[in-house]
Amino acid sequence: MALPLSVNRKEAQLIRPAEPTPHELKQLSQLDDQKDLYFHFPMVMYYKNNPLMEGTDPVAKIKEAVSDTLIYYYPLAGRLVEGSNGKVVLDCSGQGILFVEAEANVTLEMFGDSIQPPCPYAGEILSGVNESQKILNFPLMLIQVTRFTCGGFAVAVRLNHMMADSVGLVSFLECVAAFARRVTLTVLPVWCRELVQSRNPPKVSFVHREYEEDPDEVTKLMHRQNIIRQSVFLSIKDIKALRNRLPPYFQKSSMFEIVTACAWIARTLALEIDPNEIVKLICVVSARGKDQFNLPDGYYGNALVFPAAISKAGVLCQSPLGYALQLIQKAKAQVSEEYVRSVLDLLAYNKGQLSIDNSWNFVASDTSRAGFTEVDFGWGKPIYGGPPVGAIPFYTSAYARFKNSKGEVGMVVPMCLPPQAMIRFREELFKIIHSPQMSPSML
Repeated sequence: MALPLSVNRKEAQLIRPAEPTPHELKQLSQLDDQKDLYFHFPMVMYYKNNPLMEGTDPVAKIKEAVSDTLIYYYPLAGRLVEGSNGKVVLDCSGQGILFVEAEANVTLEMFGDSIQPPCPYAGEILSGVNESQKILNFPLMLIQVTRFTCGGFAVAVRLNHMMADSVGLVSFLECVAAFARRVTLTVLPVWCRELVQSRNPPKVSFVHREYEEDPDEVTKLMHRQNIIRQSVFLSIKDIKALRNRLPPYFQKSSMFEIVTACAWIARTLALEIDPNEIVKLICVVSARGKDQFNLPDGYYGNALVFPAAISKAGVLCQSPLGYALQLIQKAKAQVSEEYVRSVLDLLAYNKGQLSIDNSWNFVASDTSRAGFTEVDFGWGKPIYGGPPVGAIPFYTSAYARFKNSKGEVGMVVPMCLPPQAMIRFREELFKIIHSPQMSPSML
């Protein structure tokens, strides 16, 4: 049953830094300025009413905190422009970000499980203001705060991906939350994009299969088909049960790795790909906080690389689950300092115009660890924090952690596929997840 939702939005405002900030040009990193990041990515957080905050308006509180935060994150108040050499640079002009105040005619509880991606009401909770998907000479961020009749509210954000990844966006939101709660900032932001640049001369030392692209006619046809967005909820209980049935040497596999292995196989089966076709699974891996790439605390730029696992479709679907797991773990293990440097050099050599291969490709990203579920503006932690849609046609899936109306905690796996393939995907995925007995030969 559709929710009788009506959202009344006020005209978008430009929120500027609360104090004067430096007016300067800043260079982007090699990972920032790549073709696949020329878009704005959305995130949303839903908050219940908190009686302790009665009389406090979340819109006013967050709006003021955003202005204070932009003193420290002043580059986000600027505009991307074309530099003298044709490259995109950041003009720290202090012009501000877009902010929308909105009022909904329903309670948060009325949404039920529909807040999980793909949320059918995402376009109401995060509006497109004056083509806010533009890249150059346009605000880098849009924030919409929507009040519900119960006293709860939603904070939805759309950010130019060239500015930051999910972890970088969370660092900005945590700063907003700190100002809203009037607590001391523990980590100050740093720009430092010069740390993420190519070598001179470039030295591509890895074969980067993630960027190879030679789509055949069948793949092109798939992209022209009618596609739908749906998601599958996998409870932690189910995922742990599956892990317990794996051989001992796979017991330390992460939840992301197990879910991704299952989803990769199920998706390949659902698309009925020719057994001799090469299929790829690309993991979105952060270089932050690892020995191989020493980025300072407070770095909020893009730090993502995309190592690829590769197999023939037939071998993938006929092999034990452990085969896919091993390929995924091997791909992730490639990410060393030299691997990241090689990616930077490859992007520099191709002037950032490479695209992730989408020929029979599946890109899996886990947003559940980015920190959206921890952002507290004073009303407590959100009941959901993550992507509002979660799937990009037709090959990218951004997982999110979710607690459903039954009280079950688990992983939401959004998918974007043709209708019949979506039916088959669900069937194949649950065959793998819920198989009552899995012999060692199946694993």
